[in-house]
Amino acid sequence: MARNVEKAMTALARFRQAQLEEGKVKERRPFLASECDELPKAEKWRRQIIGEISKKVAQIQNAGLGEFRIRDLNDDINKLLREKGHWEYRIKELGGPDYAGIGLKMLDHEGKEVPGNRGYKYFGAAKDLPGVRELFEKEPLPPPRKTRAELMKDIDAEYYGYRDEDDGILEPLEQEHEKKVIAEAVEKWKMGREARLARGEEEEEENIYAVHEEESDEEGGKEREGEDGQ
Repeated sequence: MARNVEKAMTALARFRQAQLEEGKVKERRPFLASECDELPKAEKWRRQIIGEISKKVAQIQNAGLGEFRIRDLNDDINKLLREKGHWEYRIKELGGPDYAGIGLKMLDHEGKEVPGNRGYKYFGAAKDLPGVRELFEKEPLPPPRKTRAELMKDIDAEYYGYRDEDDGILEPLEQEHEKKVIAEAVEKWKMGREARLARGEEEEEENIYAVHEEESDEEGGKEREGEDGQ
């Protein structure tokens, strides 16, 4: 057992030594894009980030990973997207192409952004997580407002009630109601008249054709003014 471990360690040591001799030791990506001053290396780190994003986007399509793993993958993808943006800005500063304007947006477009939460996107199975699905459910759009011409199109004489009597239903009802109101008014007047007679009050019939003195004076004055004016 100990001999097998020793052999494995020896093989690992030889492999590491060979890598060091050939100069193939993997270089770590700078933590900040501003630390890189070489355009070819900046392009290299950008391509590396795109590869990592593609790999994680493919993994997050599997809904069987579990909620926590999916959330971690989605966070990692968003972090890598932000890092990619930093490197694209640095490449532009070093005289390289403007990837933010002309670069492929495929990976960015695969994510879905929650309304009101600009910047953070959900990918693959993360869009169906509890609490996330409801964020994407859009409220039904309100019905389109009618234009003034559409509103005026339905306005006619019937809209103002000028043809209500044409249906043959409203007029008989109005006549019946009118007779009822008149009968109630006559009955009320008779009861009042009988009550006054019972109290011994003399009832004087009002002459509706009588002209009061004030009214006659006003009319006479108007006539005189008219004659003077002539």
